Amino acid sequence: MLFKKMKNPKTNQAYLEVSLTDSQLLRSPLLNKGMAFPHAERETFNLLGLLPPAESNLKDQCLRSYQAFKSKPSALQKYIYLRDLQDSNETLFYTLLSQYLEEMLPIVYTPTVGEGCQQFSHIYRHPRGLYLAYPYRNKLDQIFAHPRFNHVKAIVVSDGERILGLGDQGAGGMGIPIGKLSLYTACAGIHPAETLPVLLDTGTNNEELRADSLYIGWRHERIRGEDYDNFIECFVNSVKKRYPHVLLQWEDFAKQNANRILERYKDELCTFNDDIQGTAAIAVGTILAALHITKMSLSQQRIVIFGAGGAGCGIAKLFVSTLIAQGVKEKEAYRSVYLIDRSGLMMEGVPHALPFQIPFLKPRAMIENWKLKDPSKISLLDTILNAKPSILLGVSGQGGVFTEEIIKAMAAHVENPIIFPLSNPTSNSEAIPQDLMTWTNDKAIISTGSPFGNIFKNKEAFHVDQTNNSYIFPGIGLGLIASQSTRATDNMFMIAAKILADCSPAKTNPKANLLPKIPKIREVSYKIGLAVAKEAVAQGLSLLPAHEQENLENRVKETMWTPEYLPYVLTKT
Repeated sequence: MLFKKMKNPKTNQAYLEVSLTDSQLLRSPLLNKGMAFPHAERETFNLLGLLPPAESNLKDQCLRSYQAFKSKPSALQKYIYLRDLQDSNETLFYTLLSQYLEEMLPIVYTPTVGEGCQQFSHIYRHPRGLYLAYPYRNKLDQIFAHPRFNHVKAIVVSDGERILGLGDQGAGGMGIPIGKLSLYTACAGIHPAETLPVLLDTGTNNEELRADSLYIGWRHERIRGEDYDNFIECFVNSVKKRYPHVLLQWEDFAKQNANRILERYKDELCTFNDDIQGTAAIAVGTILAALHITKMSLSQQRIVIFGAGGAGCGIAKLFVSTLIAQGVKEKEAYRSVYLIDRSGLMMEGVPHALPFQIPFLKPRAMIENWKLKDPSKISLLDTILNAKPSILLGVSGQGGVFTEEIIKAMAAHVENPIIFPLSNPTSNSEAIPQDLMTWTNDKAIISTGSPFGNIFKNKEAFHVDQTNNSYIFPGIGLGLIASQSTRATDNMFMIAAKILADCSPAKTNPKANLLPKIPKIREVSYKIGLAVAKEAVAQGLSLLPAHEQENLENRVKETMWTPEYLPYVLTKT
């Protein structure tokens, strides 16, 4: 064990027992303090001469690092700098990220992380996490067994096949688990030693990557079918064996795999898919926040979702569940949701429907009285003109598909249309926020999936909300970890959506934003984490001893790490 947290019984001062010395200590990102090592520790740990003689502190280091960050000429260069800092000194990295979260969130997460994944092989510097390639399938237990992974409580895993809206990025998809886990720490205080990013390298069908001499992944076409499923099974079994109570989060799997993997394993361990469930919770939570402005009930809404993959169907499922929880009959709840894919409105009898889409297929009888240009393909515009929805969501990855004609059709039948172009990165957004405002005469209620600058609303500058999953998944993870929950349930995501809506500034001021400001995310995460922990206890899913279940507030707070330098004591041998 590299370190062990202790407390001085006389002073109650926390400190770390550390086994590393000299350059090994400086090369450990979890333990490195850089120039903040005091003179006494420099002597004890044999650091004299390895550092400049001046002593610094975390505040000064943060200032120096921020100046270096600001000097970088592009978003990608800023991303590279922050990744290098993370691999050098994690305490400093998280202090910096937490202090400038609003400015740095678009760098460590969407949209810049997308470019980081695309360029991953060319900007690769240091190893982080685990690259579990298909040829290693019989050695997974051996790989996980290393003591460096003893503290792990949260794993984020991707196979890199569907990175954001950018497609197959192969091993470059590792940027997503790294980025997600950075937000677990920055937004919810999960200690970095307790996180593990994993890339399941099952090959890539991106021919450009396979032909790139610098590509870091397994140069092979993606494995499919039984081979793929067996590899996933081997991975999950190894995880369960090594970490019986770990949180396992799936990220950016292709739609033909994402839902079925979740269904296969959701009752075997504490696991969820953020693209499906996290996106659903942030979308529904933001819709509920928008209803603070419209003063209408959820049961009065009709929603069109453009994009019928895992994210779109996840939103639809949680929307329906929330309606049912409010007393709406199941049949009526499903009737209020319209899913559209590349072939148009999804209807009964379509040959390409996947199992998770089937509950949302519309009966042919429903459109008998619709006015249609081409009954063989019911377009987004057809659906809006006939169904007259109050909410339009885009999770299609198709930039600009919410045209002026479509948006004006929305605004023609509802006073304040709720329009969320949620695809990312920014180039894939279904619409530009300022256009939405212009086309609706400043009536639209807008939130986007990617960050945009200020727009003008009623001739005043207005900041557009970003329905960023970082409002949801860190808090969910915090609650699951703090309560030692054995499962992540659908109801927990509904609870998270409601908590987020309850935190909305629009609840008390209809002219305010839908979502709290980014610097408030840690507070939101605590509230969500506490609510999720209480749900785990209420459902009998918590493994905490009874006395800890009775004091969940303290348990959640104690789980939240704050980056700071503790005194070090050399481990006695």
